[in-house]
Amino acid sequence: MSKTINIFFLADVVGQPGVEIVTRLLKGYIQKYDIHFAICNGENAYNGKGMSLEIMHQLRTAGIDVISGGNHIWDNFKFHEVLRNETNVLRPANYPKGTYGTGFGTYNLPNGLGKIGVINLQGRTFMYTIDCPFRTADWVLEKMKGVKYIIVDMHAEATAEKAALAWYLDGRVSAVMGSHSHVPSSDERILPKGTGFCTDVGMTGPYDSVIGMVTKSAIDRFIYQTPHKYECAKNDVHLCAMVIRLDAETGKCVHLERVIFPEFVKSTLGRTPEAKVEPIS
Repeated sequence: MSKTINIFFLADVVGQPGVEIVTRLLKGYIQKYDIHFAICNGENAYNGKGMSLEIMHQLRTAGIDVISGGNHIWDNFKFHEVLRNETNVLRPANYPKGTYGTGFGTYNLPNGLGKIGVINLQGRTFMYTIDCPFRTADWVLEKMKGVKYIIVDMHAEATAEKAALAWYLDGRVSAVMGSHSHVPSSDERILPKGTGFCTDVGMTGPYDSVIGMVTKSAIDRFIYQTPHKYECAKNDVHLCAMVIRLDAETGKCVHLERVIFPEFVKSTLGRTPEAKVEPIS
C-alpha cells in the first residue's frame, strides 16, 4: 500500500475560463503529485453560477472524481435532473430533508487502496438558514463508520464558522477545506488530532474581476444597490488548489501544500484591465 493517499482539492471553479484551465492542467498535477483522488467545487462552473451536464463531463474527463456544490448548485434548472441521479455531483448535505441530490458519498480509490468519503456542507452565517452543518456532519459520519479517509468541503461565508467546524471535526475527518469566498487564504495547517484545514482554497477562474464577475457590473451593484446582469469575467485566469496527503494507515493528514498557478505577483505584470472603471460623479 502507498505510504500516503494523495488528494487534489480545487475550490470554486468559475465559468468556462476556470473549466478550461482545469482541463489543461489537472492531469499534469495528478501525475506530478501522484494524486489518487481529485475533488472540485463546481457550483459556479456554468457561466459563473450553477452547473451543466456538459461541464460535468468536461471536469470528469479532465480527471475530477467528485464535484461538490454550494448555494448556487441549483441555479441552472436544466441540471436539476442530473443532481437527482448523479452520485459524483454533491450538494450541501444540510439542506432540508427532501431536497433532491445527495450531500455525501463514499467512493473507491484506485489500485485497491480502499474507500474515501466526501462530505459537502454549507455554512449558515450570512447565508441561508438551513439545517445545522455541525449536527449534519455528526449524522453523516455515523453513516460513514469504517471509512478511513474523509474530506469535507465546507462552503461558507464566515471564516469563523469554517474554523469552528474544522475544530469540531478534528480527528474525525481527514481534512476540512473551505470554499465559497473565492479568495485563497494562507492558513493551511494540521490541527492537533490530525485534520488538515484551510479557511478557503480559493477560486480557480478569472481574477481580473470581482470574485469572478465582470468588474463594472459588480461595482455598479454596490454603488447603486440595484440588480445588474451577472457576467463571468475572462482574463487573468488562475488555478488554486490544495494537495492533501493522508497517512495510509490512519487516514490523518500529514501534509498540505497550496498550489496557485500562475503566481499572483508574476501574473499582474503587464496585464490588460478588463473594463475601465469611472469615478463617481
